[in-house]
Amino acid sequence: MKLLLVEDNLLLADQLKPLLTKAGYAVEHADNGIDAQFMGEQENFDLIVLDLGLPGRNGLEVLRNWRQQGRRMPVLILTARDAWHERVDGLKAGADDYLGKPFHSEELLARLQAISRRSAGQANNQLQWQGVTLDIDSQTATTSNGDSISLTAIEYRLLHCLMQEPARIHSKTSLSERMYEEDQLRDSNVIEVYINRLRQYFGKDFIETRRGQGYRLRPAP
Repeated sequence: MKLLLVEDNLLLADQLKPLLTKAGYAVEHADNGIDAQFMGEQENFDLIVLDLGLPGRNGLEVLRNWRQQGRRMPVLILTARDAWHERVDGLKAGADDYLGKPFHSEELLARLQAISRRSAGQANNQLQWQGVTLDIDSQTATTSNGDSISLTAIEYRLLHCLMQEPARIHSKTSLSERMYEEDQLRDSNVIEVYINRLRQYFGKDFIETRRGQGYRLRPAP
């Protein structure tokens, strides 16, 4: 999943990026409101962690502008402004959740998982399709035969994208954008390599190739 971290405290951002990456997110970072708004308008993020006290443009204004433009990605506000009325302002502006500083990293990850589940209509931290189960907490998958598969970070992101929207046809470009971080090489041809790895794990018919369009999971019979 692709996540935008909007935080002007570079020390905190440097602490959060490896934590979020380990949790399976492809993380991009903005340290001011102007860049954050532009990135949120131009790229498709699965989640956004948004600070309020930003240089250039405050976080509430950025969030309101996204929502006015029809951008519906889940947003968690992360800020030292923790008065009740500021939480209300953030939620009214379109935030999906609110976490005050200081915070425990486990709570941040749990809240991100929760708003991601709500956005996708999930009830828990497992995705299931055609006998395959993906556990989001452990980033492991279980085959239809009951075998447990430990996934690499890229394999996990790719499988998560496919299983979260199994009926959607995902283009190579959209998958590449959601799998890689800003400083990584985004070669859409590499997607084929990882698609073939997942087929080796779960069966060659688990993922369909739609010529000229992309990939999707095999529909249920």
